[in-house]
Amino acid sequence: QVQLVESGGGLVQPGGSLRLSCAASRSIESIYFMAWYRQGPGKQRELVAANIRGTVTNYADSVKGRFTISRDNAKNTLYLQMASLKFEDTAVYYCYARVNIGGLLYWGQGTQVTVSS
Repeated sequence: QVQLVESGGGLVQPGGSLRLSCAASRSIESIYFMAWYRQGPGKQRELVAANIRGTVTNYADSVKGRFTISRDNAKNTLYLQMASLKFEDTAVYYCYARVNIGGLLYWGQGTQVTVSS
């Protein structure tokens, strides 16, 4: 079992930056798939960025070139560095982990990011 705890959300102006962290309760080095999802007001939850086996990364078109996903295995932490934030990035951001292909999946409780002037 994996417990995920997000932090780093907050209020930021358009064009600003934030770094989200997702601390895991166990080693993440062997976790197959880790990702950040978000759910904006009145919207469905969507995939923002994914990290596969610590080597392959994928991004939603809407955040490419602005967001960076990374893992720190020594700290058992997944990060999402967000830059050039836009109003439409406002959402609750969730950390997600799937230990193995077809295995159990885990969600964090979410952290609110609000982009506002």
